Amino acid sequence: MQTLFPSQKTLGNAFGGCSPLPLRNDAPQSKRPSKWTARHELYPAWSTVDDAKDKANKLSEAAVQEFDKASSKAQAKTGHIELYSPKYYAACTFGGVMACGLTHTAVTPLDLVKCRRQVDSKMYKGNFEAWGKIGRAEGLRGIFTGWGPTFFGYSVQGGLKYGGYEFFKKFYGDLVGEENFHKYKTAVYLSASASAEFIADIGLCPFEAVKVRMQTTIPPFATSTFGGINTITGKEGFAGLYKGLYPLWGRQIPYTMMKFASFETIVEMIYDYLPGSKSDYGRGAQTGVSFTGGYLAGILCAIVSHPADVMVSKLNANRQSGEAFGAAMGRIYKDIGFSGLWNGLPVRIVMIGTLTGLQWMIYDYFKIFMGFPTTGGGSTPKEEKKVAA
Repeated sequence: MQTLFPSQKTLGNAFGGCSPLPLRNDAPQSKRPSKWTARHELYPAWSTVDDAKDKANKLSEAAVQEFDKASSKAQAKTGHIELYSPKYYAACTFGGVMACGLTHTAVTPLDLVKCRRQVDSKMYKGNFEAWGKIGRAEGLRGIFTGWGPTFFGYSVQGGLKYGGYEFFKKFYGDLVGEENFHKYKTAVYLSASASAEFIADIGLCPFEAVKVRMQTTIPPFATSTFGGINTITGKEGFAGLYKGLYPLWGRQIPYTMMKFASFETIVEMIYDYLPGSKSDYGRGAQTGVSFTGGYLAGILCAIVSHPADVMVSKLNANRQSGEAFGAAMGRIYKDIGFSGLWNGLPVRIVMIGTLTGLQWMIYDYFKIFMGFPTTGGGSTPKEEKKVAA
């Protein structure tokens, strides 16, 4: 009776020579495969992991080539830009616009929940509950309430902040002199960032007032950025756009001082820890260091500036018409107490850490695109000129 299963001899004849192990040249002739047997060396083992790595490497190389082409075209159009020239500061201002405007707009849903919980801590129990309620009531558009004034406001603020920081860092560095720069560099970073932010907040404040009111009134008091500006100025005059300027300075100036000074210090520490010098690392590694330093600096920024951030939200939402600034702050503090100044801190740490890391990465990548050295790493202005040349 014939069996349904093939015999061992049949299997041997069918699959002989298909072993994944290569056949030794000194193998007996009887054990060598015939010319009809499949040649294993023509069919190497295939790995999906290796294939994915090869594709990723090819895409990476293509992206680098495209970046180099675009960078060369941009630099050819602008011509050689000397460090610390008016063109250099203008380019850094544009880099700041991209770094801040895009990142702040991207995290509008986080900012929306943070502002509402700062104004009313009992409104939502958590972020996901908040997004769920807002989404069901207002749809996806409701989750991005306030994106317009966020984009315009932080584009203006980012440009003035980053461009201004580059200007004031060079200005104060020249005041102390090249020999004293390393000795007083932290003071230079703090002074430069404070000066830049003082100016940047004047541009941010009107848009911040509209943003906070849009995010803390249900339904929003306005449906567009400039519609909100017209509504505020129509009821309260031009001063209504700036009633949160003092607490905004109180929030943003310490925040920016911590953001820039700690970033410069952290980046310098990273390069000191790594083997070699900053110039030994490629642009990918340098922007990776920028993101890491920015994220760590952002955590410190969030903690330092959070009480003022809560007060800005409260003042823009609850300050009564004609009420003095000091009286309004006293009334709000009496209502919420010291613990109320820290409402929403975990959310803000995640938001600001991510924001700051992405901002520094985008800003330094733009500087690389324009042929400038990246920020931080302990380079003096004289050394940076050599790098750029």
